[in-house]
Parts: sequence; structure tokens; C-alpha cells
Amino acid sequence: MLWWSVWRKIYNSRNRCSSIIINEKKNENKFDGPSLKDFIANSLPEEQKVELVNDNDKIPYVDMTDLGQNRKVFIEVYGCQMNVNDAEIVWSILQDKGYTKTNSVYDADVALLITCAIRDSAENKVWTRIKQIRSVKRWRGKLEPLKVGILGCMAERLKEKLVSNSRGVIDLVAGPDSYRDLPRLLAKTEIGQKAINVILSYDETYAEIKPVKLNEDNITAYVSIMRGCDNMCTYCIVPFTRGRERSRPVESIVDEIKYLSDKGFKEVTLLGQNVNSYRDLSSTSHFIPSNHTLALGFKTVYKPKKSGVQFAELLSRVSEVDPEMRIRFTSPHPKDFPNEVLDVISEKSNVCKNVHLPAQCGNSEVLERMRRGYTRESYLNLAQHIRNRIPGVTYSSDFIAGFCGETDIEFEDTISLMETVKYHNAFLFAYSMREKTTAHRRYKDDVPYEVKIERVKRMFNIFRRDAEILNKHYIGTEQLILIEGKSRRSSSDLYGRTDGNIKVIIPNTKLSLKGSSLNKDIEPGHYIKVKITESNSQILKGIPVQHTSIQEYEKKTPEYTK
Repeated sequence: MLWWSVWRKIYNSRNRCSSIIINEKKNENKFDGPSLKDFIANSLPEEQKVELVNDNDKIPYVDMTDLGQNRKVFIEVYGCQMNVNDAEIVWSILQDKGYTKTNSVYDADVALLITCAIRDSAENKVWTRIKQIRSVKRWRGKLEPLKVGILGCMAERLKEKLVSNSRGVIDLVAGPDSYRDLPRLLAKTEIGQKAINVILSYDETYAEIKPVKLNEDNITAYVSIMRGCDNMCTYCIVPFTRGRERSRPVESIVDEIKYLSDKGFKEVTLLGQNVNSYRDLSSTSHFIPSNHTLALGFKTVYKPKKSGVQFAELLSRVSEVDPEMRIRFTSPHPKDFPNEVLDVISEKSNVCKNVHLPAQCGNSEVLERMRRGYTRESYLNLAQHIRNRIPGVTYSSDFIAGFCGETDIEFEDTISLMETVKYHNAFLFAYSMREKTTAHRRYKDDVPYEVKIERVKRMFNIFRRDAEILNKHYIGTEQLILIEGKSRRSSSDLYGRTDGNIKVIIPNTKLSLKGSSLNKDIEPGHYIKVKITESNSQILKGIPVQHTSIQEYEKKTPEYTK
């Protein structure tokens, strides 16, 4: 039996060595910041505090492992512009922890899907993608495991159900306010645990996190200025997936836009679920206070907020960072368009004269059931008031067909409102009831699906007809466009957008510089004066005239041609 005792000694010594090596590797990745003991120590007498803090034994359940180590992350975005910005915040957090980015799920160690929950169709796209990733995960097996995370609004809505309904595919679930916790959550998945954090925050804005652009070649960027929504429209899931409204400090927004300007970005879109209700209560306003913080004829379900820097002042300040950088914003609520906001849009040449004015419906009774805070008449009055205040403004809007109890007669009011206001762009949807919303508790989704689809088709035809008429008015005019890149249909063409957010196609050619015989290529980020020659309901086509700038164009262009 001598050989057996010798073998056991060798085996045990090897195990001890392996254990020491593994523990050393784990300890290399442990955070050396304050632990639970440090916080307990603050409440103890001095003599006990020293003894407790000097104890080197770690408490295992509060240690967190940083497992970046150049692990590859694949990020895929679904839904609105806020999710694009969230993806940039997520990538900034993970990059700081040592992760690297990949554009292929097959090459990734971690796959993160940033999701939308606004409609069934949005969630169905994600479930389809999860099924596709399941096959990748099975193919990879245990030797090269793929960790899968669901982030954003769908994660916040479904929570643990995502894990239980995904047949083992999903390892991590994180809501919109949990992105700072991603390194810890990913560390938990590495030891075989499912990781979930869907706690909503009253104050999380990620203000000090500088988003890292997923595509550095873009000349346009998104900047989140506020998160959440307090409007509580009866059909909307956003307050339940994004939480209450809270605004970033104005200085952090201005600093981010300065950074983007220095990086060469030429257009910034300010983002928020209710972007124009922005109010930074941590800063002192330098605007003359107004007695009317809401548009005339509009109301809210919450108590009006007072003091702080409001949206008009923020819009003015960011426009002054770089006069050659265009400023847009989305998505607003019609109630938050007091004259101060309209005046900034009208007076600042680099604030785009395109207003998204979501109507949702054209019938006052349906609007009341939706809890929108306005009537058909007040919406129409506002639309005309904005046109009077901002000549040449272009409109876009959102419309929902088939909300609870909507009759054929009530739907006709939506059609007539569309025909009255006339929109250059419209986002049209069939109503999709969401759990947790007020409509889910109070009303019945009683409009047949076939009727909803038929109404969407009718709205689409009206919108396209009127948009074609609107765009014809530009033929023969000169427009300033910001070049964004090559046309998808032809590499010999470029595309850009007007101040009013209308897409323009031009030939990819060279233009002579002002006061010079030299020709210069037209590239993304250039401002070009264009003579419009053709139009349809979606785009304009034109001939490039000259290189220019926002300031030069504004000085030389008569008001009636803009």
C-alpha cells in the first residue's frame, strides 16, 4: 500500500498548488475598495473600528470580480434613439472595465440586446433574435460559452420571465437604470448564476458617463438630456419601464456637446422620453421666468414643476456651443411648447426648424381616454401658432389607430386632423395594449386587429399624398443640406438632410471653392447649398451649387426661399 500513500500525497499537493494558483488569480481581479466592514466600522467606537478594518479576511458575498480581460462584447440595438444612446453608455462602462467590442455574435463572449417594449411587434423581433442566438449558444457549447443579456425596456417589463421563458438562453437581465451594475452582473454569469437587476431609479441620468460612439464615422450624434416620463398616458408603458422624469445637470450636457464639437460632429439630437419638459433643478436659471410653462390649452396629470433651468434655456445654451453644429430634439410632448421654446427655435440659425408634434389621435373623446392633456382644438391651435411663430417649419407626428373604443366616426377626426396640419413625416401604428398601463386596467382592447390595420393603411395613404404635395413646393428653391454619406441606392450619389429633416439626394461631384479655381470633393459633414429639381413623398433631389456654412447661408438667403 506504499504506492497508494505516495500517490495520495502527490495528488493532494497538486490540488493545494492548483487551489493556490486559482485563488491568486481570483484575488488579482478583486476590487480593493471599501467592503461591507468599512461601512460597519464607521458606526463603531474607535478601538473596535481599528480591529475590524485591519482584519484582512474578506467577506465573500460582497467581493466583486472584474472579468473584462479583453472579453469581446456584441451589442445589438432595437427601438428608439434613446436605446442607441443607452448602447453607447453601456459600451462606455464595459470598455472602462477592459472589455473589447466585436460586430459579430459568432465572435463574442458576451451578447447584449438593448430592447424596446412599446408594442408587441417590438418584443416579437427580440424573441425571434433570441431563438437565433440560442443556436449559436448551443453550437459554442461549454468550451467557449456565450453569455447573453437582455437590457432596456423589455428587460424592465418582463424581468425574471425573460430567464424562465428563454429555455436557458438568457443569463443576464438589466433595466435601463442598471447599466452601472453590468460588470458585477456579468461576473455573476461567469460562475453559472443568472444575474438580474431591474431596479428603477429616481435620480439616475448617467450624467458623468461619456458615451462612446458605436460608429465613429458618423457626423451626427445623440445626447440624452433627461430620462423617464411623468405624463402617464393611458396607453403607454414608458413610465413603467423608464421610471419617473429626471434631468441631467445642464453643465454636463453642455460639456458633452463641446466634446462632440471638438470631435468633428456636425449635428446633435437632444433626447428624452419627454424631452421638452426638461428641468434641471440643481442649477439656477438666467432666463426671465414665464407665467406660462405649458402651451395654451394644455394640462398635465402632475403638479407643475417650478424653478430650475428649463428646456428653452438649455436649447439656447447648447446652440451657442458651436454655431456650425445643427441642434435637433426628440421626442417632445405638445404641452411643453411655450413661446420661449418657439422663440429659441426661430432665432437660433443652427436650431433646426423641424418640430415633432405627436398627436396620437384627432378626436377629443379618444384623446381624453388616452389622457393626453389636450383636445383636438387645442392641438390645431398650437400647430397654427407654431407656424405663425416659425415660418417654414416642418412637422412630423405619431398616430395610433384603433385605441380602446375608437369608432369609425372618431377615426375620421384623425384623418381630418392629418389633412389639416399636413406632415412631412409620420409614424403610424396599430394600437397594442401593454400590461401595467392604465388602459390595460380600465379599458377593453375592442377594435378588431383587421380594422386597426385598415385604418393604419388609410392614414399612410393620406400622409404620403400630403407629403408629396408639400415636397413639390421645394422644387426650384435652394436648400442648405448637411451631407451624411453615400446614397444606399447608388454609390455615385450622396445624401443629406435639410434643416426641416427632409432627405435630399445629390450627385457625388466636385465643387469649386469660393474665390478659387480649385475643386473640392463633397464629403460627410460638409454643408452644401443645393438647387432642388425633383421631389416625391419621401425625398428631394437636387444639384449641388456650392460649399457653404450655416452662418453664410443664413446671411445670404432670403426668408421666403428657406
